[in-house]
Amino acid sequence: MWIMKPTGKAQGKGIFIINKLAQIKKWSTARWASMPLRESYVISRYVNDPLLIGGRKFDLRLYVLVTCYRPLKIYQYRHGFARFCNVRYTNSANDLDNPFVHLTNVAIQKTGDEYNSIHGGKWHIRNLRLYLQGTAGLEATERLFAEMDAIIVHSCKAVQPVIINDRHCFECYGFDLLIDANLKAWLVEVNASPSLSCTTQSDRIMKTALIRDVLRVAVPDSLGEEPFRGAQAWNPPEFGEFTTLYDESLDPDGEILRSMSSATSTAGISAVHASAGDRRASATVKEAPKWR
Repeated sequence: MWIMKPTGKAQGKGIFIINKLAQIKKWSTARWASMPLRESYVISRYVNDPLLIGGRKFDLRLYVLVTCYRPLKIYQYRHGFARFCNVRYTNSANDLDNPFVHLTNVAIQKTGDEYNSIHGGKWHIRNLRLYLQGTAGLEATERLFAEMDAIIVHSCKAVQPVIINDRHCFECYGFDLLIDANLKAWLVEVNASPSLSCTTQSDRIMKTALIRDVLRVAVPDSLGEEPFRGAQAWNPPEFGEFTTLYDESLDPDGEILRSMSSATSTAGISAVHASAGDRRASATVKEAPKWR
């Protein structure tokens, strides 16, 4: 199975799934015959054995802040979330066109009959972590999250040579990740300027705090108090809910980066830090979320 995405659209628009590469030629012939302007698409292999919770497919949205690319400095937000499909998963050819089975985009799922506006089909990353600890074990869960951390760092490192480094700029990225049935993590895509629209009250609280903490890290309170102060290296005393994921200035020999490479040898992805309190929490959550 393969998934095709238009490069210039968002919110799941224009995405479709095929099970034979030969279908692309048939689709493109019909598509371009009716359109004067061509549109770029990305095609990638579809992960057709995703980890299911309550029989439903889900992916992760994690927030990553990069304040500098040379040297690379990455912060990760603690409060990501899992986005669930409304309909139970199947990879049957008869359901390839059903977006409520395959696409976790909130913009799509909220139009379905099964959508619950109270929780919005979302689970806090902390709850997901506890669920995995209760079902797969602490060691497997910690290994999975370490793999996801490593993929975030390597993704940013991969684009470092082509990103224009400006000390006056920063970017908050939305990393979309998928976990398969073998607890292998896959990087789906990285979104620059991810949507901060809210569908639930908890969503609003989290994203309001996210904006506050992004500015807390990226724009120091002392900026402008002294001439040229903003041009100096600055280490904020408080990160809010951000944690430092990687600081290249503290890794001149690349030893930390190499140690992360071993974590990605069996993965294709990235994820979130739990606080000390998260790790101390009881790992007995084994129930899937109640959707109705």
